[in-house]
Amino acid sequence: MKSGALNRSSKIKIYKSLIRPVVTYGCEAWTLTNRDEHHLRIFERRIFRKIFGPVQNEDGSWRIRMNYELNELIGNADIVRFIKSRIAWLGHMMRMDDKRTPKRILQWKRMGMRTGGRPRKRWIAGIEEDLQIMGLRQWRKQCEERVQWKKIIEKAKTHSGL
Repeated sequence: MKSGALNRSSKIKIYKSLIRPVVTYGCEAWTLTNRDEHHLRIFERRIFRKIFGPVQNEDGSWRIRMNYELNELIGNADIVRFIKSRIAWLGHMMRMDDKRTPKRILQWKRMGMRTGGRPRKRWIAGIEEDLQIMGLRQWRKQCEERVQWKKIIEKAKTHSGL
């Protein structure tokens, strides 16, 4: 990523087509914690700092780019928003037949005694939290319509609160 042989646009394409898919493999099933989000953003900013390089101040000294500068350069499309667009998978799951295994697992309720402590956050709880941040009501009905759900997914990719 530091090589001068490639221009910035090529490096960004390499990041988006090779590096990010490897890092986010299986992200549809992740339950992201704040710590996970923080580490993913650090990873992405580290790569973008290598791609865009340092900035020269007026006095001639060099400094690394700040987070807000990187956000302006990449258009606020960070890796966490990319992962949180996993609501597409929710639409697939909700449109599945009730007899299919993934949908049965999604709707499964644990019976019996719980272990001590706070219960772990479930995948659907994280998704519902994201949909609530987006201000989406009655999402169960909306995910049945593919075209309408596709618009919601695109909105999630650029939503500033996610």
